[in-house]
Amino acid sequence: MKIKHACLLLTLTMGALLVQGYHPWAEDAEIYLPGVEKILNPALFPFNTQFFASHASLTLFPNLIAASIRWTHLPFEIALFLWQLASMFLLLWASWELSAHCFPSLRARWGSVALLASLFTLPVAGTALYIMDQYINPRNLTAFAGVFAISSVLGKKYGRAALFLIFAAAIHPLMAVFAFSFCIVLALLPHLDRRYALLAAVLPFGFSGPTSTAYHQVALSHSYFYPMRWHWYEWLGALAPILILLWFSRVARWRGLRNLDLLCRAAVVYQVAYIPVALAVSIPARFESLARLQPMRSLYLVYILFFLITGGLLGEFVLKNRFWRWIALFVPLCAGMFLAQRALFPASAHIEWPAAAPRNSWVQAFEWIRGNTPTDAMFALDPYHMQIPGEDQNGFRAVAERSMLADAVKDSGAATMFPPNADEWLRQVQAQNDWQNFQLQEFRRLQSQCGVNWAVLQAPRRAGLTCPYRNSAVVVCRIK
Repeated sequence: MKIKHACLLLTLTMGALLVQGYHPWAEDAEIYLPGVEKILNPALFPFNTQFFASHASLTLFPNLIAASIRWTHLPFEIALFLWQLASMFLLLWASWELSAHCFPSLRARWGSVALLASLFTLPVAGTALYIMDQYINPRNLTAFAGVFAISSVLGKKYGRAALFLIFAAAIHPLMAVFAFSFCIVLALLPHLDRRYALLAAVLPFGFSGPTSTAYHQVALSHSYFYPMRWHWYEWLGALAPILILLWFSRVARWRGLRNLDLLCRAAVVYQVAYIPVALAVSIPARFESLARLQPMRSLYLVYILFFLITGGLLGEFVLKNRFWRWIALFVPLCAGMFLAQRALFPASAHIEWPAAAPRNSWVQAFEWIRGNTPTDAMFALDPYHMQIPGEDQNGFRAVAERSMLADAVKDSGAATMFPPNADEWLRQVQAQNDWQNFQLQEFRRLQSQCGVNWAVLQAPRRAGLTCPYRNSAVVVCRIK
């Protein structure tokens, strides 16, 4: 890549950051960051580590982030921010390289990466995923590795593709499976008899086992596991790209763009193969434990490729060299994505810069806890606290670096992905039933049953509790 193009991609990365924002502790950061923090300080999280360690045990992500912090001696928050910028830049770089295989002109390539960067936080239909999350996590890193691998296969550099796939598998094994299967389809499609295109659909059968009542209960709370429970518009978001890619394939043949045609057809075969897999493992009860593999997350790669191709075609045949057309498309598009992100995190700064004082009242309380409570403290919070208006889906463990009882939002993910955790998850969540009406007696019951000695409550405080910290939204109380 030329220096000029790298500088423009870096500029585009910063523009994407301004549109999508940055929220280092949000959503799945609650699953992945405690694993990093535990490596850096083994004394943290003496209780309930299974709700994040199960994920951490299957990936080198926490080891990679922790090692980079130890090697560079950077503060934790700055390191996370730089990793997020790096993941965004690398995905755009990979997209630029892949686009170069498909389109001969620079304007088409810039259309590809510009459209993708503008839509980083677009939801992927039915999967509870974004193209690029607003915080560093394993998916962000496997995204660029997967696109680089696809680009390498398209360029017939199979050894290079294998290296990227190995990296992806080390960081996020499940998402790497999708990248690997796409690369197989892309490599074999020119020689593949259509009778074998759906062979992968039968592979999961026979690898399921019985599940517990607790697992069944928590699995049903994740509707995106079960495509038959999707809304019509989610199915539209899953099927429409396939039909449009078929049309793009025809356009590519008309224009003599052989690699683009191959990429479009590979994306169609790949996704059509995964749909029956997803239906097969989500309908029969005996395959319930396989639904956690979420075959429809195959759409993640399809969305990246779909918008990369769409942007390239727009740049080549619609936007061309007309500056005002580029402005007319991307200014409203970026403005809409920006406003959507502000609505999603209304109580937080749009970009939560490292070392800046948090605006969010919940994060302020969590930071106070990190600096003013014992490392072995055990906390209880509303099990649905991440869904409370104003909390903005910030993870307690990730910010406070303290143990807590299982919650009903993110810890349920650990219970669905790792069935042995389901019974303990259900026991702890049920112990917090009717949380809004808890009084001193109920908190003491949690103390005796679960070892809880601190609680984070919505203001005002409850009678009989000593609460050394409070702000406009939250009080932190000790249970004695």
